[in-house]
Amino acid sequence: MSVRRKVFKSEHFQKQQNQYTEHCCVPFCTASAKFNGTISFHSFPAQNDLRTQWLINIRRDHFTISAHTKVCSRHFIPDHLVDPKTPEGRRRLAKDAVPLLFQWNDYSTQAPRLSVWERRERPAEPTCLDDPPADLTMDHDYCSAPEPSSLDMSCAENEDLSREVEELRNQLQELRVQTTFGLQRFAGSDEDIRFYTRFPSYDHLMSFWWLIEPSVHKMVRVSRAKAAAKKNEDVTHSRQSGRQVLQPVDEFFLFLVHLSVGLKERDLGHRFNIHPSTVSRIISTWTNYLYTLLGSVCIWLSQEEVKNNLPAEYKDYPDTQVILDCTELRCQTPSSPLLQSEMYSTYKSHCTMKGLVGIAPHGPVTFVSSLYAGSVSDKELFKQSGLANLLTEGMAVMVDKGFLITDCVKCKVYCPPFLSKQNQMPAYQVTETQSIARLRVHVERVIRRIKQNKLFDGVISLTHTVNISQLFTVACLLSNYQNKALVKAWVK
Repeated sequence: MSVRRKVFKSEHFQKQQNQYTEHCCVPFCTASAKFNGTISFHSFPAQNDLRTQWLINIRRDHFTISAHTKVCSRHFIPDHLVDPKTPEGRRRLAKDAVPLLFQWNDYSTQAPRLSVWERRERPAEPTCLDDPPADLTMDHDYCSAPEPSSLDMSCAENEDLSREVEELRNQLQELRVQTTFGLQRFAGSDEDIRFYTRFPSYDHLMSFWWLIEPSVHKMVRVSRAKAAAKKNEDVTHSRQSGRQVLQPVDEFFLFLVHLSVGLKERDLGHRFNIHPSTVSRIISTWTNYLYTLLGSVCIWLSQEEVKNNLPAEYKDYPDTQVILDCTELRCQTPSSPLLQSEMYSTYKSHCTMKGLVGIAPHGPVTFVSSLYAGSVSDKELFKQSGLANLLTEGMAVMVDKGFLITDCVKCKVYCPPFLSKQNQMPAYQVTETQSIARLRVHVERVIRRIKQNKLFDGVISLTHTVNISQLFTVACLLSNYQNKALVKAWVK
């Protein structure tokens, strides 16, 4: 290749390179030599002071200057562009010329800053964003007044972000409630409330909670009572040890789940995210609290109250005050032979604990005894329960034929007749037996409701026998608040 051809290619390449690389380096300026041939482009001066002033004016304080870094002629006042022109027909710069015209000062002349660190008084805020004041120079780079459209877009973006943050917070709260095993998790499902608490609905449960909530703060916790006993202090003046892990309503829900579903302490600890020992203390505390609170309410009704609510089906037995029956709870067989003989029930063929339950003719539980060893007879249990002291001569008791208590009470006893030595019952005794059985069956239905609590469904461990009597009493008393009427319509 000849030298001339090489020189021609080099000049052509340099001309193309200059055409495509010459553009203005001033911020917000889009001038380029490719699309505009009337604008001249000027390199930075070699003098350090003058070059620094150029950088300050165009707001490029920290900027790397190369051979292709140019400033277009639109940023110089006309006096700085002098003749003669270059061979390409472009204007030359006067000596010591500096760029002064920019977009941020509306291309009007202003005195340049002496240094980067020079501070100026801020102008008064413009009344309209479309007409900013002439002097908006600030002490930092790339400062320009925002457009109204950009402000609207920013406000819209902020509103969208705020809405999104609020939605995420709501979702997080919902997930927290769903992952936490507590009362609020099942507030929207009455079916789950019935399964875990035996209350028919969430509103029904909360109505009962509002009845007991005013006295919850007076509850004496098991750990607090033990600490006071060790120090020989009064429980009311001793400090409560530790902090409360669950809210009171969730502790009440935990107690109901233990009673209704029969879940063990370890299972409840995993569900409520607490230690099993804490679960045991909560159960013991609420057992004592509800036993004291509900037990302080007199459930025994006067003879007048029973008569005022007596169903029409009891017209043949108008003086009936209470309907009695016994129930047995299977328990673990003790290792002691003496205890085995005391707790063994011939009726269940297992070691049991036995209790007496009495209801009024219209359905509510009006009497609950403590639990006794399973070998005790119904008559002996009736004597030890203390119910005979509540009965007067004008009252009557309705029992099954296994209750031989006629000689133990002053009142009348409605009991199905025995066959005795007769080969066949007379017709009137058959009718009497059927009518008493039809009316007495409701006490068995109430007991079945109570024993639907799964805690009494299986074999009770001997470790629970300390407070099982209190738990059974609480379950009987809660049945007055949990359930509706025994029957919708009486069967003729």
